[in-house]
Amino acid sequence: MQEAVILLLLLEAASGGEALHFVHLPASSNVAENSPPGTLVHKFSVNLSVSLSPVAPGFPMIINSSPLTEAFRVNRLSGTHFEVVTFGKQQLDFETGPNTFDLQIYVKDGVRVTDLQVLTVQVTDVNEPPEFQGNLGEGTGLDLFIAERTNPGFIYQVEAFDPEDTRRHMPLSYFLTSPSRSFSMSANGTLFSTTELDFEAGHKSFHLTVEVRDSGGLKASTALRVTIVNINDEIPFFTSPTRVHSIPEELRVGTIVANVTAEDPDNDGSFPSRLLYTITTVSKYFVINQLTGTIHVAQRIDRDTGELRQNPTISLEVLVRDRPTGGQENRIQITFIVEDINDNPATCNKLTFSITVSERLANGTMLLDLSKFCFDSDSEAPHNAFNFTAPSGAGSSRRFLQDPAGSGKIMLIGDLDYEDPSNLAAGNQYAVVIQVQDAAPPYYTNNIHISILTSPENEFPLVFERPSYEFDVSEVRPARTQVGQVRATDKDLPQSSVTYSISSGGASPQHPNIFWINPKTGELQLVTKADYETTPTYTLRIQATNGEDTSSVTVIVNILGENDEKPLCTPNSYFLAVPVDLKVGTNIQNFKLTCTDLDSSPRSFRYTIGPGNINSHFAFSPSAGSNVTHLLLTSRFDYASGLDKIWDYRLLIFITDDNLLSSRTKAVALVQTGTVTLSVKVIPYPTTILTTTPMPRITYQLFRENAYSPSAWYVPFVVTLGSMLLLGFLVSLIILLGKAISRHCPCNTGKSKKALAKTGITDMKQVKTAVVVETVQMNTVFDGEAVDPVTGEIYEFNTKTGARKWKDPPAQRPARKEPSAPGTAATTSRRVMAGEGPGLPGSIRQEGGQPRSKEHA
Repeated sequence: MQEAVILLLLLEAASGGEALHFVHLPASSNVAENSPPGTLVHKFSVNLSVSLSPVAPGFPMIINSSPLTEAFRVNRLSGTHFEVVTFGKQQLDFETGPNTFDLQIYVKDGVRVTDLQVLTVQVTDVNEPPEFQGNLGEGTGLDLFIAERTNPGFIYQVEAFDPEDTRRHMPLSYFLTSPSRSFSMSANGTLFSTTELDFEAGHKSFHLTVEVRDSGGLKASTALRVTIVNINDEIPFFTSPTRVHSIPEELRVGTIVANVTAEDPDNDGSFPSRLLYTITTVSKYFVINQLTGTIHVAQRIDRDTGELRQNPTISLEVLVRDRPTGGQENRIQITFIVEDINDNPATCNKLTFSITVSERLANGTMLLDLSKFCFDSDSEAPHNAFNFTAPSGAGSSRRFLQDPAGSGKIMLIGDLDYEDPSNLAAGNQYAVVIQVQDAAPPYYTNNIHISILTSPENEFPLVFERPSYEFDVSEVRPARTQVGQVRATDKDLPQSSVTYSISSGGASPQHPNIFWINPKTGELQLVTKADYETTPTYTLRIQATNGEDTSSVTVIVNILGENDEKPLCTPNSYFLAVPVDLKVGTNIQNFKLTCTDLDSSPRSFRYTIGPGNINSHFAFSPSAGSNVTHLLLTSRFDYASGLDKIWDYRLLIFITDDNLLSSRTKAVALVQTGTVTLSVKVIPYPTTILTTTPMPRITYQLFRENAYSPSAWYVPFVVTLGSMLLLGFLVSLIILLGKAISRHCPCNTGKSKKALAKTGITDMKQVKTAVVVETVQMNTVFDGEAVDPVTGEIYEFNTKTGARKWKDPPAQRPARKEPSAPGTAATTSRRVMAGEGPGLPGSIRQEGGQPRSKEHA
């Protein structure tokens, strides 16, 4: 700063001493804090130099300030008058900024004459209005959210700041300028609710204006927006007015039959409905859309069958609940009345009738009452009412009439004389067509065909009633079963008796004829059972004669196939052996049972095991649905704990051909069952004793193969570890034994050692150490004999202890010499097993080849 002043003085001296200087500077001035831009701070003027050179453009100017600030600037009023004003680039704040500023004002004219003076500006304190803190101070207000049903009390603490009152420790005053019955504010700025707020009953939001005042009466205001948050506290209520609905039967599945609607008072409409609909009662006819409440048909609704025929009312209970939490729910009873429609046409048990009437039948005779054969299954009138139309057909109008009309009673009103030309033209056979129809729309109809045949009074040749006959008979029907009946009539008067006989047909591979016809009645009967698989159809030629005429007719007898063949399986009996430790699920010896049935499908077989399957160890897989099955082991044998005691199983297998039958048809269907016998022997664990029997001379050896399983890794590990420990223990015992022998044995003297050394190695080789073999002789009973496979000699043995000896005395057997190497210290004893040498198991061969038996009990 001093350097700048000195520089200016030097410039002035260089200008020749011309007097350019400020007027009213230096000076002091005051300005209020927070003054707006352009506020006057101080006015001053400039006396020009003698040269009257004007002030240079841009001067005077503030070249420096203490402290630095950009809050002031110099404005030109005229050529020599100027003013200092606030600039606004920096706000003047008494509380937060400097209170005093030293402004260095520098002026220069056109001939470079300069001057520099200082203006001291004092910032004065002004009582400012309070200011809100936080988001409230931004001027946009504050949003507050309160859940409905909240107890009256504290909501928010409003905070404002006033530097003057804070400095003087004067409190600010808060209050609400907008009156509200639901809210109040304390003097210290605490906002609290005075009532319980209900989202559905009142306002959903409140706009409050909060004002704060300081001790000087200055005030500030801000806005609080209080929003009530809706909670799920209201029970939904139903708005659908209809509780009882009448619907027709046979609606298509998926048809909407009702729409249950409800509203949730908690729903403010800002998002879709949050209600869920469910049917709480069990109903097979209806389902409900849980989102929309529409009730749809779930399956066919038939008013004419089941429980609806007696009671057409279906009641449902619909539950509606809130979807987000499910805490609020309501129920409603919906009733559906199923109305009958005319959906079933009138029908009859028979739609085709054949009537034979005598030509002498009197007029007015009722031929047929159709009302006994017809019905309408609709449940209510008029849908179940029906009637009959008038008879129609060629030649029937003058002969037959329905009386009364629509009743279905067919009456004879014309002459049926067989010899009448008009009747002959009609063939004495009349086809009458009558329609049975509903009495209500849409008037469903069914045609009934009636064939009326006039029988002559024995005036014409002998003829059968039908040109051919076809009968059906089951192959399981026994002998003397009636197959059918043929009839030949002679229309001539008087009528002669007719005799029937089988002229051809009816033969089977086993019988010349399996049919017999009653010569008087024409009734065709079975002589023996028919076999559908052998011959499914028989064509017979039946001859009828009345002494004058002879007539024949073809009779076709259809044999109806029945389930009369038992399943046959291969093999029918079998012997199986199963190891006692066989794995569960294994196919025993790969045994396979293959079955056939001439009159059943391969998938109709079902396999069961009879009472011989003790503890259920065996089962067939598959157990049904196939003609090939396998025998499996289903559970392990447990002889150790006593659960299993039987080693030989005799299984009786039942093969039934009812697998494809439903439970309802099994009760009435003919079912055949075949049997298979299986003998299963359980093989026990193999033993290590070699059993030898004299008769037959066959040695059976049972070997057991131990297969390693990765899951049993611990077994070889434990065995190996135990063997190593045992080996170490034996080695330690041998070492201790050697030490004990060395301590107790007498030591050789030096002389004996020298004598032994002089003797030489050659003498040592000639010494033979005798091995003493001690034999314990016991009286043993030898109850068996066998031939040694190597020598062919006979030896005796004890079957319990296994002791053996040669049957012949040793003197009678040739001695066998065994070569001995020189230097052998003792005769090497050799243990000879059966089949490995001439000796017996357990015998010791001494020098000279004589065995010495080691017999023991």
